[in-house]
Amino acid sequence: MKIFLDTADIEKIRSLNELGIIDGVTTNPSIIAKSGRKFETVVAEICGIVEGPVSAEVISVTHEEMLREALILKDIAENICIKLPTTKDGIKTCYKLALEGIMVNMTLCFSPQQALLCAKAGASFVSPFIGRLDDIGHDGLNLISEIRQIYDNYGFETEILAASVRNSYHFTECAKIGADVATVPPSVVEALFSHPLTDKGLEIFLNDWKSVK
Repeated sequence: MKIFLDTADIEKIRSLNELGIIDGVTTNPSIIAKSGRKFETVVAEICGIVEGPVSAEVISVTHEEMLREALILKDIAENICIKLPTTKDGIKTCYKLALEGIMVNMTLCFSPQQALLCAKAGASFVSPFIGRLDDIGHDGLNLISEIRQIYDNYGFETEILAASVRNSYHFTECAKIGADVATVPPSVVEALFSHPLTDKGLEIFLNDWKSVK
């Protein structure tokens, strides 16, 4: 499973990317706004750090405006992936961009039928939101499973990009189900390294080593 970072924090992206485990980055206007810097500048800097796809989201809601924005964003860097909402206009825009060979990430997907339509429109990625479904009493992980089954049934090449991944449990279950990608905040990535038995084992090893020196 690929790991994307869901952040616009340049230093965290740079630090975690140096570990060789990061395959891309997802951003959105809200995340970038918190940096206090110009949107295009931040996205371009991220694209220069990671080799994989960097999702840059449009802020328009109509097809014509989405397409106009997308054509501007794609020129920022070769690894830009245009992030569109899973709406009728978003899917239409996805179809037009896919015909031009432009990477598209369809975001805010909350149903298997939405995911099927995104795949038929040629999306590179579809982003089902696990945590937000859990918040309203639905099973977000089950949505990942349903999409995996549908995509496998018909051989769709669209990658399932599990989003709103809030903890290590979500991450592990996504990998077990077969999500192609999980996009996670840096705090969740950091948590993946930790296990109390690893820490305890290392402590024992170091103490034993000191005793024989």
